[in-house]
Amino acid sequence: MMLTAVLIVGGVGLVFAIFIALANRQLYVWQDPRIDVVASMLPNANCGACGLPGCRAFAEQAVQGIMKPSQCTVGSDDVHSAIAGFLGVEAGAALRRVARLQCAGGCDVAVSQAEYRGLATCASAAAVAGGGKGCTWGCLGLADCEVVCDYDAIVMSNGLPVVDVARCTGCGDCVEACPKDLFTLLPAGDHLFVQCKNLLVGDQVLEQCKVACTACGKCVQDAAPGLISVASGVAVLNQELIAQADRHAVERCPTGAIVWLSGAQFAREASLAGSAGT
Repeated sequence: MMLTAVLIVGGVGLVFAIFIALANRQLYVWQDPRIDVVASMLPNANCGACGLPGCRAFAEQAVQGIMKPSQCTVGSDDVHSAIAGFLGVEAGAALRRVARLQCAGGCDVAVSQAEYRGLATCASAAAVAGGGKGCTWGCLGLADCEVVCDYDAIVMSNGLPVVDVARCTGCGDCVEACPKDLFTLLPAGDHLFVQCKNLLVGDQVLEQCKVACTACGKCVQDAAPGLISVASGVAVLNQELIAQADRHAVERCPTGAIVWLSGAQFAREASLAGSAGT
């Protein structure tokens, strides 16, 4: 009786083993072994800055020739060259993007209309009448963006997040985390930038923030035709014409709401990020 049971179980197991082997042969999908090699060369940050869900997905598309090695914006030039050499392709050139904050209203220049007491997150504060800041559009300064940044590219200073452009991967996590939609991803080489989203027109806005855009239109007059508009109540850049930008557009701005990000400004950002992080 025991022998019969053993034979039945063994037979059933053998049949299932045969079915599994046949199914494995039929369903097997060959995968290019170069994918594993390219994946090991990547930073494995899985940041999503390339537009793909992770480094493995990037490796698959790089092997297929869909993505260029340089489109991994986190990787260094050496990483790009190594991948390109292994695959026998050109490294290519990619446009690196970094996060920029459209607010300069720190604690020293922007007023608060109420004291917020509650869960210390921007999302929670924004849900309570928009937060305690006088400027409805301004940064609430509770560091949701700093918390979600996995690359230590954001630190708080004077009530505002400071982006370390050297560390920023352009993953967009801060963009999604900000309840005021103050972060935007822009090419790292863009110099002209508007640090304000306040839509109030005229000097009344200065009662809320000393560095807000008053929509005076001086930047429109000084910039290339069509580059800047203030029809919405705040200076807005036409990104299609950004190559025509020069520093003349910022010289007569009465509040400094529109800035020219020079090499010195980039160095200052890095310095602020470093000092705030220590």
